[in-house]
Amino acid sequence: MMKMDEPTEEIFTSQLNVSRETLDIFSAYGETLAKWQSKINLISAKTIDNVWRRHFLDSAQLHNLLPSGTKSILDIGSGAGFPGLVLAIMGAKNVTLVESDSKKCLFLSEVVRRTGGQANIVNCRIEEFDGGYFDVITARALAPMDKLLSYINPHFGPGTKGIFLKGEQVDRELTKAKKQWKLKYKTIPSITSDGGSIIIVEKISGGSE
Repeated sequence: MMKMDEPTEEIFTSQLNVSRETLDIFSAYGETLAKWQSKINLISAKTIDNVWRRHFLDSAQLHNLLPSGTKSILDIGSGAGFPGLVLAIMGAKNVTLVESDSKKCLFLSEVVRRTGGQANIVNCRIEEFDGGYFDVITARALAPMDKLLSYINPHFGPGTKGIFLKGEQVDRELTKAKKQWKLKYKTIPSITSDGGSIIIVEKISGGSE
């Protein structure tokens, strides 16, 4: 059984002010992740002992950035559930997780079963997904910005916001993306990584349109 050390819990609760019930749900999530990690590669082995900060807190920080009145979220390339399933556990409504790997979808289903989380799991490639527009689209460690924008474009309506966790290469990625896309966006520093950023995309146009 995976245990949560007190310093990690303090960091998580001080940053997000979550309830004991929510912490218990994340504990069940972490235990399931540790169990399944031995069967399929869900996260980097180097981060399994730091799952609370590296994955849960990293994903959960997006919850406070969701626009008021958000009614639907599309999380693409969900993998082990970051950030989409974490947002669902935090209380986000109508979260759709799109993941092409069937084994990872089974894992996501097991976490939903164990935690009582509310999420719709779709096993397909994002290029094949036909779900219309969403209020918010999220992704983490899926693809460079230019490719990511091509993925989300069919689901990016007039009021959609894209909220993406990105690493140290984000400036280079944005420079390349701007050669193909017109963007309105803002950048927020990540609370879990000195070199990490959160990119909030408010408008996109261009690409293959």
